[in-house]
Amino acid sequence: MLGQMMTQPLLISSLIDHAERYHGQTEIVSVETDGTVTQTNWSEVARNARRLGSALTKLGLEPQDRIGTLAWNNRRHLEIYYATSGAGFVCHTINPRLFPEQLTYIINHAQDRVLFFDATFIPLVAALQEGLGEVHHFVLMGPRDDEAAAQIDGLQFYDELIETGDADFAWPDLDENTASGLCYTSGTTGHPKGVLYSHRSTVLHGFASNARDVIGYSAMDVVMPVVPMFHVNAWGSPYGCAMSGSRMVLPGPGLHGEALVNLIDTYSVTVAMGVPTIWQGLLAHAAQSDSNLASLERTVIGGAACPPSMIETFREVYDVDTVHAWGMSEMSPLGSTNVPIAKHRDLPIDEQHRLRESQGRPPYGVELKIVDDDGNDLPHDGETQGDLMVRGPWVLDSYFQMQDEALLQDGWFATGDVATLDADGYMTIRDRSKDIIKSGGEWISSVELENIAVAHPKLATAAVVGVPHPKWDERPILVAVKAEGEEPSEEELLSFFDGKIAKWQVPDKVVFIDALPLNATGKVLKRTLRTQFADALTG
Repeated sequence: MLGQMMTQPLLISSLIDHAERYHGQTEIVSVETDGTVTQTNWSEVARNARRLGSALTKLGLEPQDRIGTLAWNNRRHLEIYYATSGAGFVCHTINPRLFPEQLTYIINHAQDRVLFFDATFIPLVAALQEGLGEVHHFVLMGPRDDEAAAQIDGLQFYDELIETGDADFAWPDLDENTASGLCYTSGTTGHPKGVLYSHRSTVLHGFASNARDVIGYSAMDVVMPVVPMFHVNAWGSPYGCAMSGSRMVLPGPGLHGEALVNLIDTYSVTVAMGVPTIWQGLLAHAAQSDSNLASLERTVIGGAACPPSMIETFREVYDVDTVHAWGMSEMSPLGSTNVPIAKHRDLPIDEQHRLRESQGRPPYGVELKIVDDDGNDLPHDGETQGDLMVRGPWVLDSYFQMQDEALLQDGWFATGDVATLDADGYMTIRDRSKDIIKSGGEWISSVELENIAVAHPKLATAAVVGVPHPKWDERPILVAVKAEGEEPSEEELLSFFDGKIAKWQVPDKVVFIDALPLNATGKVLKRTLRTQFADALTG
């Protein structure tokens, strides 16, 4: 016997329809590439999305054609999100911080037919155009610009293209498993790989992100995704906010501390999401200015391990709750968030604070486990370390156009992280499997050492890597960037580890550099550091 309930496909177009129907006048603030600020609302975004979906259909594109974007967080990009997927195409957000060779590879591998881009990227697109044989339409996200048209052959303009569309365009009925979005990994080893999301997986991910113990967007919130819309769909926030009817502040290209503080204070932002490097700049400017970030209630920090000192600063100085999160492009990206459970209320306050430093527990829809080198399950005791595995309805089963039957292990995806899990599901990333340091047969977590180091007031940031050692195979060294105007000594920094970590885990050496090398998503390129300082203990 089957249940007697309606069945409707889970489609991205239903999200924007809902936002228009029930939250149409809820405002969306957009910082444009020229620094001007425009205000729109969910109703106008929905109308423009339909017009653009209609215009793209009139271009003669085939269903499931990929539509690329090189764009910041702004209202036109938001409209493209819904127009492309809603009309049956695939929204392919592209990270403009990648090398030109990687961008050419990604756009051609995806076989993008249309490329939308912000004015910032006119020189980049002009340089790439000749090598992008599959792209038939280049569209500048703005009004007509004759100077830009002189640089790019056949250039079209967003504001003119959208005028050719029908505001009453009817979204097509699609199978909910139809592809909707495409993101590529950052490609730190080999070519970037594509992760192809479906309407179903994206909507389910939106439901999960809206749970109170996850991010929990609300119609009362003003949400500012500082994480770019080209980085795993801004962690799904454009979909979650449409589902909940949240107000949004889209910060455009200016992600420095002063700009973000001004946006928070001007538009009463309550929730903001981003990577730790972004928040370092925000906290530095907030400390130098008169702002106390009065409206901000919580930050969601992911993309890299969040230093405990940052969580403490948000909590103690600004009364802002910090939700430590973890995920991957391959997971849409939500994997876990750190929110307490009832029994933690009775813990001493110091223990409650320590608990918030882990990456948290998975929501319904995500299963986590850890395994040993032979694939055997390991205990969830909070102590045993193992390779982190994941599965769920918004986790990939194969990469785009790279069918690899060996990718999954008994239906589980290997994340490449080394982690512990406790009995309540709280997960702590100990390291990336390629970054964990093996010294004399014992494991040392680079993340743990980094969390201690960056709390030193004379450091701006730091990384720890393992380098060859004649006796212990590998030993950790601290690669440090000094805070402005500070001159810490090596002895001073190494003594800062005393009492915080076992003595044998303390780094053997400190080397100072002007800036850490970062990849396109803001993560430290430890492989580069390992090569650069390979002789630090043997030379």
